[in-house]
Amino acid sequence: MAPSRDAIRTTVENYVKSVASGTVDDVLALYAPGATVEDPVGTPVRATEAEIREFYGVVEPLAQTGEVITLKVAENNAAFVFRLVTHLGEQDLVMEVVDVMTFDDDARITSMRAFWSQEDMQTVPAS
Repeated sequence: MAPSRDAIRTTVENYVKSVASGTVDDVLALYAPGATVEDPVGTPVRATEAEIREFYGVVEPLAQTGEVITLKVAENNAAFVFRLVTHLGEQDLVMEVVDVMTFDDDARITSMRAFWSQEDMQTVPAS
């Protein structure tokens, strides 16, 4: 049985919050065992907990904020656009990303694919 739309929405919102300002453990708690991460699409798929932990460990120390812009849910899948702002003192690095995720029956992430490239990053004066 597919998870409810509300359960998926909660996982997505917790994911964006955890990536922006949580810990690696916060992010990993949202993933099911055996999950995969392809971020960005076209790079090698991370398929072990150690690889996924290392990937999210890079963003953990950054001062960031994040928000879900648009979320679409179909069965046990979600596609969403979110904005991530990395605060770099005098400047902010702003990026909008499209993520596509699949979920298990408990609304834990089983796969994540992120669609973005360097061209999607903009540097703006800090707000």
